[in-house]
Amino acid sequence: MKILVLNAGSSSLKGLLCEVAEPLPSRARAPLWKAHAQWGREQEIASLKVETTNGNCEQEVPFSSPKQLTADVLQTLCKGSAAVLASASDVAVVGHRIVHGGRNLRSTARITPEVKAEIARAAEFAPEHNRLELEVIEAAEQLLGPQIPQVAVFDTAFHDTLPHAAKVYPGPYSWLDQGIERYGFHGISHQYVSRRGAEILGRDLASLRMITCHLGNGCSLAAIRNGRSVDTTMGFTPLEGLMMGTRSGSIDPGIIIYLLRHKHYGADDLDRILNEESGLKGVSGVSGDMRAVLSAISEGNQRAKLAFEVYAHSVARGIGAMLASLGGLDALVFTAGVGENCAPLRDLVCKRFDFAGVQCDDAKNNASPGDADIATADSPVRVLVIHTEEDWEIMRECWNLIRL
Repeated sequence: MKILVLNAGSSSLKGLLCEVAEPLPSRARAPLWKAHAQWGREQEIASLKVETTNGNCEQEVPFSSPKQLTADVLQTLCKGSAAVLASASDVAVVGHRIVHGGRNLRSTARITPEVKAEIARAAEFAPEHNRLELEVIEAAEQLLGPQIPQVAVFDTAFHDTLPHAAKVYPGPYSWLDQGIERYGFHGISHQYVSRRGAEILGRDLASLRMITCHLGNGCSLAAIRNGRSVDTTMGFTPLEGLMMGTRSGSIDPGIIIYLLRHKHYGADDLDRILNEESGLKGVSGVSGDMRAVLSAISEGNQRAKLAFEVYAHSVARGIGAMLASLGGLDALVFTAGVGENCAPLRDLVCKRFDFAGVQCDDAKNNASPGDADIATADSPVRVLVIHTEEDWEIMRECWNLIRL
């Protein structure tokens, strides 16, 4: 069975085609086709890189909309020197990553007109992502035809198991009727690495208390007990929680009131500042990329050093909150770009929790580990570094749905 995954971001589109069969592997296998397209907000050109078993190609293509670009990307499946399909109809199912499922889409769902309408309604919570993802869905439907099932996999779905005490905000109760609650994000990643972590440890996921740390340009933590999310740092939107690459994470709401009242900021100003000009970028003045921040630190940049320290403090404080929600810890998991590649951050964070039994082996931590346990042999808490495979988790969700 050939499963196609389309993962759309605010300025990029990733595609992956794999052939799978029973028994379904727990880990990703080499894809038949892999594509990555990226565009700028004000450019009419997109870069497109395609890797297949028949060869690779890179090119620039015109860009007018995500929908048009999706069609161009999918055409490479069965046209050109690197084509891997005789016909687009050879695809059995298409899985789409959807950032926000809103109040009514709480689990993986086959896409119907009703589901698309709900995704559109949830766009009020995540306008940039959901609207773009709808364009990608429509392009795939038009190119592949109505006979091929399309499946929506939601980043919010994994956190639907949050208890009400963790889900409800301490504002007016009427907020719940308006859909204002903690939804949580990065759920596809948290779901994958928790399951993969149990495999690495040779343990039953249902027996573990885990804190998974998805640390990339966007950052979130999840407290996972018995394979279910019981707390998380992101909330109503992906802006809440930890300090991130360019996002502020949680701040005193009074700052917003102050800026509105006394500095005459508008909603668009605040949106831009909190989402694009804060986090590592805002504090360091260098970049939202941790690699650039670490490079600046090595050159003696004190603002970059402060940004790293604030970031590490934010992660450690968040882990402390997740630890309280779990009441104990069996494994601490680091994943995503920063989590997988920043040994100094892992070292600093683990040292903060030495009192809780988190003991990291320095040599293992510094050895660029992948899907590995980097805790000392006698550490009561295991420390894992896992390469997240969100696209593979989407494939698993599609497989499980259409096999029902």
